[in-house]
Amino acid sequence: MKRKEDIDLIFQPNMVRIERILPQMTDHRLFQLKFVDEDVARSFSHAPGQFVEVTVLGVGEAPISISSPPTRPGIIEICIRKAGSVTSALFELQKGDLIALRGPFGRGFPMDLLKGQDLLLVAGGLGMAPLRSLLQAILDDRASFGDLVLMYGARNPDDILFKYELLGLMNRTDIKYLLSVDVDEEGIWRQYIGVVTGLFERVELNPETTFCGLCGPPIMYRFVVQELLKRNIPTERIFVSLERMMQCGVGKCGHCAIGEYYCCTDGPVFKYSEINHIKEAI
Repeated sequence: MKRKEDIDLIFQPNMVRIERILPQMTDHRLFQLKFVDEDVARSFSHAPGQFVEVTVLGVGEAPISISSPPTRPGIIEICIRKAGSVTSALFELQKGDLIALRGPFGRGFPMDLLKGQDLLLVAGGLGMAPLRSLLQAILDDRASFGDLVLMYGARNPDDILFKYELLGLMNRTDIKYLLSVDVDEEGIWRQYIGVVTGLFERVELNPETTFCGLCGPPIMYRFVVQELLKRNIPTERIFVSLERMMQCGVGKCGHCAIGEYYCCTDGPVFKYSEINHIKEAI
């Protein structure tokens, strides 16, 4: 049975104050938010991979993935791409302005299941925004997990989300960070050039101990999953985040239906074994 506090967070918008706005690549910003009501702030918790409904008063509401980990309470981070009326309105706001949140919604990554296991995280393009929550949660509790590999593919060096934050991972010895870009028109890139699946030649995966978390465009899933299956990774050990056409957040509008599932309530994180029979899933 859900607690009344949990139900209130889902259906009742709660005000948050913009604490900081950090520019990312073109038309992308990271918003750091804090609940105005301290009781709401204390009761809010989420799993990596979940999302919130963000309301700009007088404009509308939009579902946005949580980019911060549950291991760092107090501040909620969301990465916004300027694309529609709500996100454009967010870009007009400044530090100290108020917006509203509902949530968290959906099913995230199963952290208890992942503990003690080797992990491969694969992000493509803007998929790094939701996967960042999982990555930071693992790094904040690093001793609870096995080997950690992060693969991230972007179109070009200018399209790397959280570029300088992620480059800091290169100096760590407890994670293998592999970065790729599709093209390098300036000829200055020193990492791998090519699609992200080319990075699989640089890792060895144990199919008995490895869980995989994927987040990116559907076309990326198709080819990354092929690589994983070639390496005998079981389908129930592959988790994909499907964030498409979500709107209401509670499975009522039907916009995010995929086969027999709703992304907003049954996902957005699915085991590949749950959706591999659904042609339109990836």
